[in-house]
Amino acid sequence: MIYSKIQYISSGSTAEEHYQHIRQALACGIDWIQLRLKDASPAETRTLARRILQLKENHSFTFIINDSAEVAEEVGADGVHLGLTDMPIAEAKRMLGENKIVGGTANTITDVRQRIAEGCDYIGLGPLRYTATKRQLSPILGLEGYAAIMDELKPLLPPPLFAIGGVEASDIEPLRKLGIYGVALSKHLQQHFADENHLEHLKTLLYD
Repeated sequence: MIYSKIQYISSGSTAEEHYQHIRQALACGIDWIQLRLKDASPAETRTLARRILQLKENHSFTFIINDSAEVAEEVGADGVHLGLTDMPIAEAKRMLGENKIVGGTANTITDVRQRIAEGCDYIGLGPLRYTATKRQLSPILGLEGYAAIMDELKPLLPPPLFAIGGVEASDIEPLRKLGIYGVALSKHLQQHFADENHLEHLKTLLYD
């Protein structure tokens, strides 16, 4: 499967804000959406996820649920993204089936090796720098950290790796040179929803 190189990770102070931000991302041509509704009940996440899935009537996009394979299965999402302390990858794959996407978070080379061994379909590696989006932030990698990890990964043929956590447009070129496949963006994307030129610039950096 060929994955989009830009993932939008939803954020907002309410479920409605998440929904409206996701609508804006889709209107801008973003075609990979991860619903990251922290501190919500499974019922609240299911309700919002079903609203988002209705947007597929007018938009073609991959829809991933953060943290909960159960919700992803119940609503028929395209997959799930799991943190290191969430459900094991193998269990999520059994639950969702072979045609669904199961991605995972990593912060260190040990984490990445674990994710590869578990059979993750893609890995979100970060954070690059400080971000207010995540409350419990793992150690900052910086470009030097990415370089060290990517150097160790060369013989392993890992799945697609996405840089996450405070990524800016100026980071994309050096990250790609290191071998990073794509980026996961949240606040940065939201700040530029109205700037069509900036979004095209991001796509050019990632796809050219």
